[in-house]
Amino acid sequence: MDEPLRQNWLRRHRRGAGLASGLMVAALALVIGVRQFATPSLSVPVGEVAVARAERGLFRDMTSLQGQIEPRDIIYLDAAEGGRVRRLFVRSGDHVAEGQPLVEFTNTTLELDILSQEARLIESITQLQAYQQQLEQDRSDNAQALALTRYDRTRVDRDLRRSLPLAAKGFVPAKTIDSLKDEQRAVADREAIQEARERRQGRLSALQAPQIETQLATLGRSLAVTRAKLGDLTVRAPAAGRLSAFDVKLGENRNRGDRLGELALDTGFRVSARVDEYYLGRVRVGQRAEVDGRRGELAVSRIYPQVTGGSFRVDLDFVRGEPSGLVAGEAVRGRLSLGADRPALLLPAGAFLEASGGRWVFVLARGGAHAERRSIRTGRRNAEQVEILAGLAPGDRVITSGYDGWDAYQRINLR
Repeated sequence: MDEPLRQNWLRRHRRGAGLASGLMVAALALVIGVRQFATPSLSVPVGEVAVARAERGLFRDMTSLQGQIEPRDIIYLDAAEGGRVRRLFVRSGDHVAEGQPLVEFTNTTLELDILSQEARLIESITQLQAYQQQLEQDRSDNAQALALTRYDRTRVDRDLRRSLPLAAKGFVPAKTIDSLKDEQRAVADREAIQEARERRQGRLSALQAPQIETQLATLGRSLAVTRAKLGDLTVRAPAAGRLSAFDVKLGENRNRGDRLGELALDTGFRVSARVDEYYLGRVRVGQRAEVDGRRGELAVSRIYPQVTGGSFRVDLDFVRGEPSGLVAGEAVRGRLSLGADRPALLLPAGAFLEASGGRWVFVLARGGAHAERRSIRTGRRNAEQVEILAGLAPGDRVITSGYDGWDAYQRINLR
């Protein structure tokens, strides 16, 4: 008896299995599509991004410097007294000696004022000197009067002493003796009065003489200062150096206190440079720097912590002698050493740091068709390198170009 052939399950449900497989593929594609649609992404031409690889290497702990050569010491030249420029003795760029005249002003009003002040001061000095002479004359007159009084007393005492024995014998009348005694008392009274007057005069002189001397000294200094103002009409170099920014023209009027120029002293040069504010807490006095390839020839001498335009200023001094041919105002570039070099996982510095602050990057997938956003942790950085502490592995490829406008995206599709 014939038996019907039985087909296996796959053959019997071939159409259903094909339909199920198609549905599964469609569902998977839908899930992938929905996931891609749900993840914020941005399509960017591949030619517009820069890619670098995270690699292990030696981190050079330094930062870049941009600055210029400056004189170590500068004196600003101001007009002590204003007026019209009568004569010019030098020009900007000249080397001048200490005390050398630079410019001469004329000021008729000032000259008349000085003459008037001199006259008043001289009158005051004359009055004080006259009073000083009067005190001396009074002292001399009192001393002379006291001396005469004492002479009269000595004379009367001698006459009375000689007349008393003669009066006892009847050779001298009693009236003469009485007159001598009256004169003796009168002379004694005059002597007492004169001595009291001399004591008062001495106390007055002791009190007023130092005051007069002090006032005369003060008036003398005031007179010297007043006369020196005429000398201020001629501006002289306070020290030896090279003149710069000396923009003064014959015949022009300048006010008191106007800036006339600058004098760079013959004390050498230094470098004034700007450093990114990121390194404000790491820059220290004494750290070495290289400028234009001269390594270790400069050291930080002063730090100005005020931040302007994202950077702060430092001064650096030459420590091994100044190179020849330095010119004030010459632009220089260099590097400032902040610490010792050490091995680390490194990523080239790029514009991505400005937008991300070094907290996240876009890492390329294996095929390089897209990049995923990933959080990282950075350490030290310089103008060329960034130290990676966490979030990346050696060999990871990272977009290092700018991330402007990418903050809201988690995926970058490269087309």
